[in-house]
Amino acid sequence: MVFSSEVFLFGFLPVVLALYFLAPGARFKNIVLVVASLVFYAWGEGRFVALVLLSALVNYAFGLALGQGRGDGTRSRKLLLAAAITVDLGILVYFKYTGFLGDNVNFILGNTIGRQVALSQVYLPLGISFFTFHAISYLIDVYRRTSQPRRNPLDVVLYFVFFPQLIAGPIIRYKDVAAQLTRRAVTTALFAEGARRFVVGLAKKVLIANTLGAAVDPVFAAPAATVSTPLAWFALAAYTLQIYFDFSGYSDMAIGLARMFGFRFLENFDFPYVSGSITEFWRRWHISLSRWFRDYLYVPLGGNRVAAWRVYANLLIVFFLCALWHGAKWTFVAWGLIHGTFLILERIGISRPLTQLPVVRNLNALAVVMFAWVFFRADSFPQALGFLAALAHPTPAQTLVYGQVADLETGLAFVAGCIFATPFAARAIESLLRSPAPLARVAVGIVALPAGLALLFVASATKVAAGTYNPFIYFRF
Repeated sequence: MVFSSEVFLFGFLPVVLALYFLAPGARFKNIVLVVASLVFYAWGEGRFVALVLLSALVNYAFGLALGQGRGDGTRSRKLLLAAAITVDLGILVYFKYTGFLGDNVNFILGNTIGRQVALSQVYLPLGISFFTFHAISYLIDVYRRTSQPRRNPLDVVLYFVFFPQLIAGPIIRYKDVAAQLTRRAVTTALFAEGARRFVVGLAKKVLIANTLGAAVDPVFAAPAATVSTPLAWFALAAYTLQIYFDFSGYSDMAIGLARMFGFRFLENFDFPYVSGSITEFWRRWHISLSRWFRDYLYVPLGGNRVAAWRVYANLLIVFFLCALWHGAKWTFVAWGLIHGTFLILERIGISRPLTQLPVVRNLNALAVVMFAWVFFRADSFPQALGFLAALAHPTPAQTLVYGQVADLETGLAFVAGCIFATPFAARAIESLLRSPAPLARVAVGIVALPAGLALLFVASATKVAAGTYNPFIYFRF
């Protein structure tokens, strides 16, 4: 079940909202959310519901033990934390990286002794990377005593399985929501704000990301030699927009849903494509992931407080692991190391002449991001290199052109994506809502904005009902 589906929009969500607001008190409301979240996960991954529950309960037990330990950094607490994190990472490695490790071992063995090891395929549970990071956040926050361990296991289970963020984030640090697990209130204003945010996210996902994705996929699936250079550039630009609107749209829907139930999640995107550097890009892109790696890996490694070479090494380690978190492929590693390398170059100052010039620095950052997206999207290095070749120069065998993969709707979605990937439209609306002229505030806030949101919802629901292309890029991360 996905947010942009008929079952969710017109069945699951209305029923859960009704049961939630009918339930008396925080404890019963939490029970409703836990049961609903398990049903939501079981709809697509019934075989792994027990795994998610077991993970939550095991970490609940570890959290209690860490909370009872004396002292802030005693050997016993450190060993306990290490054991707990090892269990969580062990589960992640088994399900997500067994095949990857096996393929690499077989590659080495095949090229050295001519023998290989037979390994069975391991199925990847939805959202395992997200709930693993939630588990580690809970353990470290309790270990650092920035939050107290939960005495009621239901609270820990809710933190793990709350359906808005269960399978594709954003990554919620335990300390940011600990108090909200038992004390929260849903006001009319908060619910309305959440509903608006959900509709905007749904439109970003269904009307822009899905439309662009239907044109991008055939281009990347075709042999690079058959793709015209203009089409290759269009596909790369379209994918750049698709992945942003797909994931930021999902994050908007998750944040909006959470607010409808009284939770306040931190923002996850802040118009990353207007960044003037790769450093700024990572302050704006997938903010919850950036903060997680900063707080739980980069800072413990020494952060910026160590010698320059250690800082550079820390950045490469963080982006290497960030890349593997996204997927068990060497193309993901290439994507991560490209970002890590350019972050280092910015720190050294090599790119300073470019970053001092307005517009040029934005174009430079966007060019690096788009170049890296080729490796993120490609299934293999040959495919990535072939696509880069198609971008660089025409090939004599080209047979695939724009008109074969895109139409007017694709063009309109592309233009809308270019506009709404920048903050200018949002700022214009906010300016009108704060206008000193009462007539302007009424026209926008009471008439135009609700009418626009209603139109977006109807258009999105119509596309959902039509059963068109509707994947979520981040579901398997």
